[in-house]
Amino acid sequence: MTEYQLAEINIARMKGVAINDPIMKEFVDNLDKVNEIAEQSEGFVWRLKDEDNNATNLNPYNDEQIIVNISVWDSIESLEHYMYKTFHSEFLKRRKEWFQSFGQVSTAMWWVKKGEIPDINQAMEKLDYLQKNGVSEIVFNFKQKYPKPID
Repeated sequence: MTEYQLAEINIARMKGVAINDPIMKEFVDNLDKVNEIAEQSEGFVWRLKDEDNNATNLNPYNDEQIIVNISVWDSIESLEHYMYKTFHSEFLKRRKEWFQSFGQVSTAMWWVKKGEIPDINQAMEKLDYLQKNGVSEIVFNFKQKYPKPID
């Protein structure tokens, strides 16, 4: 039987013109702590990062104001615990201080076979698919989740 893990992408448009804009300072100052909590969380598998240990320098959308996060988790529940029950939740509550309203779907989740790591292009395609087609077993969100596939 095939085992699955949860992949997710979320993107945000910063209020600052770039990550080093003064309006982003508090967010940036806490990024390492938030990422460390993720990596130490039960159910965490992997996250996109560069040689500086974060993904804020990556620019797959060719827009300096958009930052991207991609990660893999054992389950929806482990991702939800990290997001809503750790220090990360404080930043969710305050996201309007640093980020503009995106105006469209900004988070997508999908199941990958255990051991598979999504690349940036695959993750962007999943988000695009969700924006255009809505929730399905192919890609979904926190409001309408789909269980792990059963093979």
